[in-house]
Amino acid sequence: MYLTTSEIAKMMDLSCVQVTYTQDDLYELIETANKYGCGQISVVQCYLSESKELLKKYNNIRIVGNVSFPSGSDSTELKVIQAKQMLDVGVDEIDMVLNVNYLLSGLYDKVQEDVRAVAKAVGDIPLKVIIEASCLNKEQIKKACEICVEEGAAFAKTGTGWMGPTTVEHVKIMKSIIGDSIAIKAAGGVKSLELVKDMYKEGATRFGVNLEGGVRILEECIAVGGKILID
Repeated sequence: MYLTTSEIAKMMDLSCVQVTYTQDDLYELIETANKYGCGQISVVQCYLSESKELLKKYNNIRIVGNVSFPSGSDSTELKVIQAKQMLDVGVDEIDMVLNVNYLLSGLYDKVQEDVRAVAKAVGDIPLKVIIEASCLNKEQIKKACEICVEEGAAFAKTGTGWMGPTTVEHVKIMKSIIGDSIAIKAAGGVKSLELVKDMYKEGATRFGVNLEGGVRILEECIAVGGKILID
């Protein structure tokens, strides 16, 4: 089978979540997402309302809000408030960082309660739960993925990109646990077409990429004829 440039773009959450991104970067992000046909943009909370307004003329681009980004250490109550504020703005999807501190401490019940509360707050809006796989061992990845499935997340997401790069092995481990029950989003260091291809083969169907990485990947695909073979 092949993946086309358009199909890859639709699987992208083109992101503007670093602290160094400015308002001008946000404008460039939206124009770039429109130029290449990216499916989603992902922005920090202070840019949500403005992004929603700017996207009115691009109704084919979805907007992703980020809860407790990047640490995941906010109280559950605050995460729920953030999620509800984002729903009021009109986001189409929400990514939340689970409580990695609790997870590393083996406090799995607290992790699950945290995810459950946000999942309940967002209702039918797709929820992606960020597990920070680069910080976890296999057993911790397993527990995090099981919680994502049990609490009805739409995706388990590998990481924020702030704690280390996502690897193909992370995706492979997560897929072995999740199967086809929910989807996988890979994010953090996804900067090449070859890496997208390898992660897709292992089960990732959504990719979080920054502006520069997204353009690089899509231009790579265009340069090889607009499609890549998935063997």
